Amino acid sequence: MSIDLKKMYTNILGDSFPISMTISFGGQELIYRKKTWNITMEDGTSEERGVRYGENPDQEAALYELIAGNLVLGDCKFIDPGNGLVSAITVDDMLQVGKHPGKINLTDVDNGLNIIKYLVDKPAAVILKHNNPCGAATGDTLAQAYDKANRADRIAAFGGAVIMSKAVDKDTANLMAENYLEVVCAPDFEDGTLEILSKSKNLRVIRMEGIHRLADFEKFRFVDFKSLIDGGIIVQQSAVNSIRSADDLKPAATTWQGKEYRCEREPNQREIDDMIFGWAVEHGVTSNSVIYVKDGCTTGIGTGEQDRVGVAEIAVHKAYIKYADIICFDKFGIPYADMALEIEQGKRDKADKEEIDAKVTVDRAGLPGSVMISDAFFPFRDAADVGIREGVSAILQAGGSMRDYASIEACNEANPQVAMMFTGQRSFKH
Repeated sequence: MSIDLKKMYTNILGDSFPISMTISFGGQELIYRKKTWNITMEDGTSEERGVRYGENPDQEAALYELIAGNLVLGDCKFIDPGNGLVSAITVDDMLQVGKHPGKINLTDVDNGLNIIKYLVDKPAAVILKHNNPCGAATGDTLAQAYDKANRADRIAAFGGAVIMSKAVDKDTANLMAENYLEVVCAPDFEDGTLEILSKSKNLRVIRMEGIHRLADFEKFRFVDFKSLIDGGIIVQQSAVNSIRSADDLKPAATTWQGKEYRCEREPNQREIDDMIFGWAVEHGVTSNSVIYVKDGCTTGIGTGEQDRVGVAEIAVHKAYIKYADIICFDKFGIPYADMALEIEQGKRDKADKEEIDAKVTVDRAGLPGSVMISDAFFPFRDAADVGIREGVSAILQAGGSMRDYASIEACNEANPQVAMMFTGQRSFKH
C-alpha cells in the first residue's frame, strides 16, 4: 500500500478533546475553553477548526484558553483572563490564516514571546525553529533587526516562525517576503504590508497587540505542568530572567584552596550590552546550551547537548557553516551546499569555494569579538577555552562551579585577556 507523504502533512485530524476543561488546584478552580476558529476557506465556505495537529500529523491536539479563575501559587499568578497571548488568538488576529496553526506553530510563537518580552524596548526580531531560536537580533529599525536575525542562520530560518517587538513596516515585510516562513507574529502591521506578505498563501500572519504589554509581564511566573509517560505530572514554577542590567552582573571571582582568583579585565559597555541581550536569548534556548552574540545579534547557537564543551564546539561549528552559507549567498545568490554540489558535478570552478572557505577561515566565522553565553556554570575550563580559541572577547556564565578558578585563569591567560562575569543564576530550559 502506497502512502501519500505530502498529503499526510495537509490532512487535518479529528478532534476528540472536550470543549471545556476544569482544574481544581489547591482549592482554586480554573476553567478552560477549547479554542476553535471559524475559518473561511478558499471556496468561500467556512469551517470551525481547532489546532491543526500536534507535534506530528498523527497526533491530535487542542489549545485551551483560561476563561475563569486565576491560579495563585506563591508568587505565580496567571495573566488575567481576557488578556492572554497565544491562547487568546482570535480569527481577527489571524490576518492571514494560511494553513491554520498547529501545535508547533503556537509553541514557537510562545517561546518567541518568552524572549521578545525582554527586548520590547527596541526593534527586535527572533526567528524560531522547533521551539529554539535560530537567529535573534536587535537593530536601529525593525528591518535591520530582522535582516540581522535572518542572516545569522539563513538555512534554519527556512520554514521558521518570526516574532517581532514592533509593528511591521514595508521594508521589513519586503525582506520577509524573500523567505519561506511559516509564521509572522507582531503587535501590528502597517498599511501595505499584508499585500506584500500575502504573496505566500500558506503563511500564517498573526497580529498580537499584547506584545506591546509584554514588559508588564516580565516578572510574572506561571505554573508549568509536565505530563509523564505514566500519566503522572511534574509541576514547577516558570523561570524568570533577573539579569536585566549591568547592576545584575556579578564579578567573576572565587577562592580555591585559600587563593583568591578574579578575572582581571572588566567588560566594556558593548560587551555588557551583549551580555544582557544574550542572556535574554539564552532564556529561550533548550539546555544544555551555549550561544555566541555580537553587536546585538546571535553569531552561533548550540542547543540541547549533554555536555557543555560539546555544545560550545557545536555552536562554533554551526557558526562556520552559516557564515560560509551567507557569504556564498551574497556573492553567488545560491546556498553554499548548492555551490559545493555544482563543483562536484563539474558545473562550477572549485576556486569559488576555495575563496569562500579562505574568507571563513580568516574571519573565523565572525566569532572574534563575540560574547560567549552559557546557561549554567562551566564545570571545567575546556568550554571557555573553546570560545577563547575563536576570539571571544567576553564570557557570561552562571558561576558556582568548584573549578570557577580554572575558567578565570583561562580568561586571564588569554591574549588579549577576556572579560568574564557571573549571573549567579542558572537558565536551564527543558
